[in-house]
Amino acid sequence: MTQNSKRRAVFLDRDGTVADEVGYINHISRFRLYPWSAEAIRKINAAGLAAVVITNQAGVARGYFPEELIRQVNERMKQELAAAGARLDGVYYCPHHPEVGEPPYRQRCACRKPQPGMLEQAARELNLSLAGSVVITDRYMEVEMAHKLGLRGCLVLTGYGRGECEYQQRKWPRPPDWIAEDLLEAVNQILPEMR
Repeated sequence: MTQNSKRRAVFLDRDGTVADEVGYINHISRFRLYPWSAEAIRKINAAGLAAVVITNQAGVARGYFPEELIRQVNERMKQELAAAGARLDGVYYCPHHPEVGEPPYRQRCACRKPQPGMLEQAARELNLSLAGSVVITDRYMEVEMAHKLGLRGCLVLTGYGRGECEYQQRKWPRPPDWIAEDLLEAVNQILPEMR
């Protein structure tokens, strides 16, 4: 299959972008989808783009919760979105931390954002083109990751985004391609430019 026939993707951070940022989700009862997330993801689906969640979950390495909890939370996220007519094409997570915890979770891996491993794995497994794809996140370091890989990046002001925008933007080497109040506003800004 040629590069041109591969689908482009909208890569979504989970906590602070698709769901409420509560610190570490150390129990499934703490997971809360934002009320606008299903509509935003339905729009990505309708545009023929892949909707892929990529999330750092170092709470495993830190010993806060077992890796199985990440799978349970991600399954709940997929079920809640599906019940609202929205589909995720993939969910990828990194349970590692470079300096904390015990092996195998304490490691310098290629998957922990801002490393590109989860994006590259999703591109391989889901037959996606990174060129022309977008990252939506509440963390500037992930916008920077997008830029380094040739993707565009959108910073949402939910989660950590508003603080990052207000207090850190003087340090940004390059601004995000878009800044949006939330995921739905982000999708509404981005999709016309991805047609």
